[in-house]
Amino acid sequence: MVSRLAVICILSCLAAAGCASKPPSSLEATKTAYVPVADKQSLLGRDRSDEDGKQPFSGFGTAPGGKRFGALAGRTLKVASVSEIRLRDKEVILTFDDGPIPAKTNRILAVLGQYGVKATFLMVGQMAGSYPAMAARVVNEGHSVGGHTYNHANLAGLSHSRALGDIDTGNAAVARATGSRVGFFRFPYLADSGALRRAVADRGLVILDVDIDSKDYFTSSPATIAERTMAQVRARRKGIILMHDIHGRTAAMLPMLLSQLKSGGYKVVALQYRRSRMPEALVSAGTGKINVRQM
Repeated sequence: MVSRLAVICILSCLAAAGCASKPPSSLEATKTAYVPVADKQSLLGRDRSDEDGKQPFSGFGTAPGGKRFGALAGRTLKVASVSEIRLRDKEVILTFDDGPIPAKTNRILAVLGQYGVKATFLMVGQMAGSYPAMAARVVNEGHSVGGHTYNHANLAGLSHSRALGDIDTGNAAVARATGSRVGFFRFPYLADSGALRRAVADRGLVILDVDIDSKDYFTSSPATIAERTMAQVRARRKGIILMHDIHGRTAAMLPMLLSQLKSGGYKVVALQYRRSRMPEALVSAGTGKINVRQM
């Protein structure tokens, strides 16, 4: 078993690089979302909540008189392929990439719990392996999990076999940490190709694309992130929302976002994986050209 010191060294190297794999040159000016070592607490591997022992955001989700929120939670959607993710008007799915990191993921779980809603966490295998208790807590609290490669590699820069190896290694690490089957997958940077999408679907995985990008990987205030996300929600009226559970600003803005969703009459759909006997082959429109976006 890799020692804690070795894990710290690996994470330190990734933090110095800024990302596990550098995005294509056309995106050099764009910041990556993946920052494996966010603070001293994560570096030391403290798989626990905040230093003061208090539950983060303990006051959110309780209206005057002690009444708990609950109306925001919508239906549960069990899917075996991306084509089965059919959202109705004013329905959204919450997704979080790149974690877990205890200090941040704990806060996000606390907010989700206060509002009574479920999300899908697309975990980097290396992070899940470093913080297995945190990864397991996500599943124990009723959220679904998926893979996001082992070290957030930009698969567009790898051979087909190496890309699949990174995907499989990452999924295996997440499964070990959570004790749960990994049914969902999202490509880092949304860098995919027709061939990779078919191969991932052939493994029985549901690829989660993105409809609404919070862009919380940019340095913005929590209020700005929440309003930027809500502007897209209002324009599209439904969709899969991308966020990251590695940023303190995301944890800080989440109560604002959920409050606005609730007041706007939206519902948060809980996504669950349903294994299919015949995995659907997912083919990108047109050719097998690789598509890259900053995520």
